[in-house]
Formats: sequence, structure tokens, C-alpha cells
Amino acid sequence: MTTESFKEKIKGVGGNASYEAKARIFREQLEAKIPASLRLAPALLEDPPLDVTHIPETCGLLTPQELAITELDATAVCQKIAGGELTAVEAVTAFGKRAAIAHQLTACLMDFFLDEGIKQAQQLDEYFRNEGKVIGPLHGLPISIKGMLPINGTVGSAGFLANIETSTEDCDMIRILRSLGAVFYVKTNQPQSLMHLESKSTYGRVLNPHNTNLTAGGSSGGESALVAMKGSCIGVGTDGGGSIRCPSAHCGIYGFRPSCRTTPLHGVLWYQPGQDGFYSSAGPMCRSARDMRLFLEAVLGANPALLDPDALPIPLQVPDLTQKKLRVGIMMHDGVVMPHPPMIRALKMAKAKLEASSEVEVVDYTPYDHDRGYSIVRELYYEDGGATVRRILTESGEEMLPLTEWVISPPHVRDHDAAQVWKLRDERDAFRREYSDHWWSQNVDVVLCPPFPGTASRHDTAKYWGYTAIWNLLDYPGTAFPSGFVADPTIDVYQEPLSPTSAADEYNISLYEAAIFKGAPVSLQIVSRIFNDGLVLAAQEVIERIIKS
Repeated sequence: MTTESFKEKIKGVGGNASYEAKARIFREQLEAKIPASLRLAPALLEDPPLDVTHIPETCGLLTPQELAITELDATAVCQKIAGGELTAVEAVTAFGKRAAIAHQLTACLMDFFLDEGIKQAQQLDEYFRNEGKVIGPLHGLPISIKGMLPINGTVGSAGFLANIETSTEDCDMIRILRSLGAVFYVKTNQPQSLMHLESKSTYGRVLNPHNTNLTAGGSSGGESALVAMKGSCIGVGTDGGGSIRCPSAHCGIYGFRPSCRTTPLHGVLWYQPGQDGFYSSAGPMCRSARDMRLFLEAVLGANPALLDPDALPIPLQVPDLTQKKLRVGIMMHDGVVMPHPPMIRALKMAKAKLEASSEVEVVDYTPYDHDRGYSIVRELYYEDGGATVRRILTESGEEMLPLTEWVISPPHVRDHDAAQVWKLRDERDAFRREYSDHWWSQNVDVVLCPPFPGTASRHDTAKYWGYTAIWNLLDYPGTAFPSGFVADPTIDVYQEPLSPTSAADEYNISLYEAAIFKGAPVSLQIVSRIFNDGLVLAAQEVIERIIKS
């Protein structure tokens, strides 16, 4: 290891003696659920390589059939189960065993209940044998679930030790997925406060499987690490500031943030109930572009508005882009923070490929006052000045992590009275209208841009969310997807000294040392206007095909 030991790197949140005693219980309960037959050799965990993605294939704990199953994406799993080539039990067993291995290397889980998943799968297999058909479009599909989405009988959390619970009922998303035939077997790790682009909690710090000196992202970092390790072919994350797109980008997988209130969130664990200055949405994190469509077609096809009164009855409409030339705006940077060299290289190569294609029209996209928009959404996150977060931590004795302190501190965060809340939301609405007018003036269908100002960041350094949070403020749907490139320290270097354009830019520049990011996936982001979710899906398929040709 170049800096700290693996044991120190993966260590969870600390606190006072009372906190440590409770935290130890939760950690030990999780570890006890992982069978001895799936435990990695202690010597391997003393000093594993920085890239741990291949360990499940070489550790000897999975059969050749299980390894083959875990190579499948979600669409292929569903197809094989529906075709009688694979059973639900075989699928969940393979992914569950690989998830147990992945957790030991990345701290990606907060609950493991494979036995329950197998029982559920057995019922689905019996139904298939008796009826000769599947129960729904996700019949037998193992799906991993972010910790804040309750599943009856499993451990969940709203981001702090103080609100870890064993859930007594399913949230609406789980109820819908269950009705569609999905099988549940793990809950995934997430950060303190649920408001980091990093994931460190009572259960440990989630490590990036491609380079464990880097973060897997957050707040759905357990999901991204698990999917990257192939311990899941598809999972559910949530995104209020980048929490699906950022970790998906960092780990080189696919992630989709739907327009808010199109997918169900009722029953999700959260510590600021009633705070609606901003909305989150729940969406898929997966191994392929077609899996994003599979998930959204299934969930939205179930019409969540019939169950969740806050959900909007808006069907997914994916346009046929063979009848129209897609107009793509390229945003190389947001005018606030210049991305690191690997991201710039990927964007330039993508732009060149798109410009050479006859399928799309490419224009330069000019961002509109992203600094002001980012300031507004940062203030909306904690309208009480962070008082609730401080109270929860004080009551439990849990230490406040540096990124928690950063996200609730001035100048972006302050306490508001009712009149100040109204004023802030008026500023939000005014900005949305200004941006909408600006978007139309740019004459684009979608924008291709960075999902983060670089590849995965070093631990505890992710302090600029502007490349994702701006779209949360506007409620523009978006997807992150792998560009096909990884960071290469021999070419990803600054060509000349830079002049920072902002304090955030200066900080971002200071973080970059090419060798540290070697092998990190480089991902891109596509966004479009609110409720254009289907257009984003269709555009992503076209753009990815062109840039990888």
C-alpha cells in the first residue's frame, strides 16, 4: 500500500465509547451473516492489490457456472430465466456469493440476507414450473438495494447510526419491484448524512474496486462498488445531488437519474421529513445501457402513481432517433471548475467521433450561470443550517466526518426562517425559468458533459458537486455511462500551468496527480430537459455506439 493499510482504509466512522459499542454490534451482526465458506483468506485481506475487480474470479470460492452467471447483465438474466435456461435460485445464489466476496474487499454492504433471497427465488421457480410463465418482467432478477430503501425484515438507515433500523415493511419501490418478480438479497452501504459523493458509514468506507485508494462515490457508493465487482447485475440508488450518476461514473457502470416524482420514493428513510426544497429520485445502477431501459420500462409500466400519491403518472416514451438527427451540445466544463485531464481527453475524443458521424449534429453548449445555480441548491439542502445533522450526531456520539462538516457549513448553508425559505425557493424557481429559456436558445436535444470534475476522487476530497447537482436543481434527467477510457498517467497530464477561475477550481487542480488515478474509469454524462427521460435513454444508446465505434 502506498499510504495507509487496507484495514485503515476500509475502516468505518468512529465516535465516543457509547457509539463504538453500538457500532461494533451492527458490524459484527453483518459479518456474522457472511458464511465461513465465502470468506477470503486473511493473508489476501492484509494487503490486496489496488485493483480488486478480478479477485472473485481467482479466489476459488465461486464455481465456473456461478462465474458465468455473474458475467450476465440484468437483461440477459431475465431472458435466460424466462427461457428456462436459468433458475431464479441459481441466479440469486451466484450473485449473492459474489456479493459476499465483494463486501470483504470494498465494504459495499450493510445487510446480507441471501437465505431469504433463495426462499423468494424458490417460490418464483415453483410458479414458473407450475404455470409455464413468468410472474412479471423482472421474474427472478436479483436486485441489490441502497440502504435507505426499506425492505421488510432487513437493516436500513437514513445515514446515521442513530437511525439504523430493522424495517417492518417494504417501501413503495420495493413493493413494485417485488410485484414484478424481483428478488432481494443485499442492502448496500451509504455515507453518513446521505449527502456525500463518498460513502463512509458505521459499516465502513466503500472503496473503488478499480483502485481502492479512490472513492466509489456516493451516496449510492455501495451500489456502484457492488455492481462493478459483479456482485449485482442491477441495483437501485437514489440521487438528490449526483448520488446515482457520480458513483456510477466513478466505478465505470451505468446509472440513470429519472425526473423527480416519476419513480416512487414513499417510505424511503430520511432525516429531514417534510423538507421539499429539493427532490431526489430513485433509479437503476447497472452493467449495461439496455438494463437502464429494462428497469424504467418495468417500474414506470407498473404506474407507481397508483400506489405513491406523490408520484406523477408519466409513462416512459423512448423516441425513435432513426427518424430524426439528434442535436448534441458538448459542455467541456461548467465555467466554474475545469475537469482533470482524463475527463477532458474523453470529452475531446467523444466530440471528435460525434462530429465525424452523420447520425448526430454537434454544437458547443454554453453553460448558464452554473455557479449561482450550485449555490442555490447547496442552500436548499439544509434550510435549517445543518441543525438536524448536528443534533443527530450529538445524541448518538457519532463523530462528524469532514465531508459532513463541509456540506452543512457556511457560506452555502445557513438557518432560515419562513420568509427566508420562501425567498430561497423563489430564487430557485426564477433560476429554473432562466435556465429553461437559455436551454431553448442553445437549440439542443441533449447535453454531453462531465459527471464529475475528474475520475473517482481520493478519499474525503469530493467537495464539488456542480456537474451533477445543477441538473438536480433543474430536475433534468441524466445518465452516467463509461466512455471506454481509463486514466493513463503517461498522457493525462496538464500541458501548461493553469490559472484557476475560482476557489473551487483551485482546489480541484490541487487534487490532481496523474499517477494516483491510474486505471480509474472515465465516464460521461448525458442530460436533457425535465421529463425527457426516454430521450436521454435513446440518445445515450446512439452516442455510446458512436464514440465506441
